[in-house]
Amino acid sequence: MASENLNDLQAFVVVARAQSFTRAAAQLGVSRSALSHSMRALEGRLGVRLLTRTTRSVSVTEAGGRLLQTLAPRLDDIDAELAALTSLRDKPAGTLRISAHDHAIVTVLWPKLLPLLRAYPDIRLEFGIDYAMTNIVAERFDAGIRSGDRLDKDMIAVRISPDLRMAVAASPAYLQGKPALQTPRDLTEHHCINLRLPTHGGLYAWEFEKDGQSLNVRVTGQVTLNNTFLMLRAALDGMGLTYVPLDLLQPHFDRGELVPVLQDWWPSFPGYYLYYANRRQQSPALALVIEALRI
Repeated sequence: MASENLNDLQAFVVVARAQSFTRAAAQLGVSRSALSHSMRALEGRLGVRLLTRTTRSVSVTEAGGRLLQTLAPRLDDIDAELAALTSLRDKPAGTLRISAHDHAIVTVLWPKLLPLLRAYPDIRLEFGIDYAMTNIVAERFDAGIRSGDRLDKDMIAVRISPDLRMAVAASPAYLQGKPALQTPRDLTEHHCINLRLPTHGGLYAWEFEKDGQSLNVRVTGQVTLNNTFLMLRAALDGMGLTYVPLDLLQPHFDRGELVPVLQDWWPSFPGYYLYYANRRQQSPALALVIEALRI
């Protein structure tokens, strides 16, 4: 097979996974028009239509789905084997892509991996901020971070943080003159800073627990965000109650900038785990990252 045909097949996999010529072109570093032309040429050579195009999205045809199912794992294996060749070098090198929650990046990944980056200048890290349960293989990440160790088949989990505790807080200015909160249900009488989840676009229901009792509350307010640190900022600016990890709030409690609320109901969750595909060979760079994060 000619090398340009292999390139086109790899480009087809990227388009099929991204379901967008625009996003796929950005990943491949080519123009949208050039990528579209390549796909039409590939379809012409194969004599079968692989992609269904609309003004907003791209999807695979039956033939395209069959090709994707067969081709994608083989190309992933090639990428993994090529990455493993770095073990022949004197120093670990290459780019590692990690999907993670913003809180995990700031509080766990960055502090632990910064010394690694300084010690190994040939290692490059790319973080993708994501609140969803990312399929790291489909999205071509080397590893992902999630709370808890419930994983898909063929994944390996490594614990990288202690358990997490969530907390509720608001600024003194917001709470002044407001009714006291005795139970989580009282939140429905207050302005709360909502979190928009990437999965299905729904709003996150705040989770609470006390004496074995669990309770979820759907809150409302003027502000909806999809970033933990922006939710904290909004609370500091007096826009309402926020629900974020306790470790982010504690410094503001100590300075009197925020007031803890409903402490008896604050829940704990399993800590962060790094997870990665169970492949026969692991790049030296990923092995170093795993050891730097492991607790």
